[in-house]
Amino acid sequence: MGFFRNSEVRKNALAQGLLIVITSLIAFQINIQTGLWVLLTSCLLTVINLNFTKKRYRNIANLTEEMEGMLHKQDFSPISAYEEGELSILRTQIHKMTQKMKEQQNALLHDKVYLSESLQDISHQVKTPLTSLNLISDLLLEETLDKTRRRELVKEQIKLLKQIEWLISALLKMAKLDADTAKMTKEKVLVKQLIQRATEPLAVAMDIKGQELVVEQEGNESYIGDLYWSSEALLNILKNSMEHLPYGGQLSILVNETILFTEIEIKDNGPGIDKEDLPHLFERFYKGKNSSQNSVGIGLALSRMIIVQQGGTLKVENDAKGGAKFTIRFYKNTDAN
Repeated sequence: MGFFRNSEVRKNALAQGLLIVITSLIAFQINIQTGLWVLLTSCLLTVINLNFTKKRYRNIANLTEEMEGMLHKQDFSPISAYEEGELSILRTQIHKMTQKMKEQQNALLHDKVYLSESLQDISHQVKTPLTSLNLISDLLLEETLDKTRRRELVKEQIKLLKQIEWLISALLKMAKLDADTAKMTKEKVLVKQLIQRATEPLAVAMDIKGQELVVEQEGNESYIGDLYWSSEALLNILKNSMEHLPYGGQLSILVNETILFTEIEIKDNGPGIDKEDLPHLFERFYKGKNSSQNSVGIGLALSRMIIVQQGGTLKVENDAKGGAKFTIRFYKNTDAN
């Protein structure tokens, strides 16, 4: 019998056999009837025990086969139920494990699809300026090109190179945040210093467009976070608002600090955001109806990731008085995620 090939079963049967022999010999010493009663009772109990053991091992073997099949399938099937307490507990734990493995499998599949779509988007975003650079390079090779036109093409070339550089830099930052490898400090950040650092790169562009920047704050507002990453997030939001402002428009930054949070509100007096775009504005590579031709749709997505990593929140809405309004909140006594 295959059942008795199991060493544990053989040892158990041998031990029970020896016990039957010893107890029966002792009982026969008393009298024959007692000896026969002990012998028959012991044999019956042994048979019952072996039957239960056989059933248990059969269930364990079935469970093993099911697990073996599960490991070699793409999908996970439910584990059969058993009446025994220990096997029932084991089955429950294995079922939990299979469910978790299924969730992980679905998550990996989702990530795989997302990665594929992201690579396609990145390829498209990089391909567009690269195509323009190739065309400009061909034009610059023409010997008959006048100096004025050549200077214009070189400026356009520099602009496209900076666009590619920013795109790659932003994508690398997003990859770090996704992989949770971005090291963010937890230090006291003065909002005054944050705003100064984020607005400096936009000063020339706003001046050319005749735009005004208004900052309302006391000057001592602060929060616990990372100045470098926070300035990156705020810069992207301000840049987005500035690009959608008309000539001579106004961009406002209002700072407010409470016992619960430090709030930075960015408002503009532009046309506002289309209702269809509002729910998708922080999605990667999403470009709204009024987006500029050079927009790649990752600046706001990156800003939100940075703020959330520091335990903050970022929301956008159309202001009641007109224009778009972004609200950043950094909460007190909240560790970065």
